[in-house]
Amino acid sequence: MEMKKRISLELRNRNPAELAELVVDNCRSSDGEVEGLTDEYVELEILSMVNVGLSSLSKMPSLPKLRKLVVSDNVITGGLDTLAEKCPNLTYLNLSGNKIKELSTIECLQNLKNLKSLDLYSCEITALDDYRDAVFELLPQITYLDGFDQEDNEVPDSEADNDDEDEACPVGDEDDDDEEDEEDEDDEEEGSEGDEDEVGLSYLMKEGI
Repeated sequence: MEMKKRISLELRNRNPAELAELVVDNCRSSDGEVEGLTDEYVELEILSMVNVGLSSLSKMPSLPKLRKLVVSDNVITGGLDTLAEKCPNLTYLNLSGNKIKELSTIECLQNLKNLKSLDLYSCEITALDDYRDAVFELLPQITYLDGFDQEDNEVPDSEADNDDEDEACPVGDEDDDDEEDEEDEDDEEEGSEGDEDEVGLSYLMKEGI
């Protein structure tokens, strides 16, 4: 399916300006460029174009709110210099599985001041000597390269962390515990009063009253 048609289908009769996320993986670009995307997508924050036959990103439209761009498994060799101008707020860029061979190709990413994470898995550039050190030196603003920082610490899974917190303290459990504690206290008080009544009866019987 052509990229233009796929994007049209993904819109589902919505206004492009309302879309925050767009996934058009495995469709086809007719000329190796981004097609069907326009400057109307002003609210777009996440864009995925995996395996669509892109060879360049030079025709990217202006996407001022775009934070995450995934263009892995294409044949991109360049045209990355437009990203700083068109997508200045990018924090995550996945270029894995493309035809990127030289550091000079990604040097223009220095202008993406907010870029924190860059993936270049399965690109020829990863075979260069001291590849990781060279990229971190070239792009000092990034924290993670191929999922790890300079100290080989993996990218933390913030979503998993949030799930753990939710499991540790499920909503409503504290209130339930408080109610159960109050019920236990009431039961103990009733039990104490019952014991006192029994003691009183025994005493009266012993006294013969």
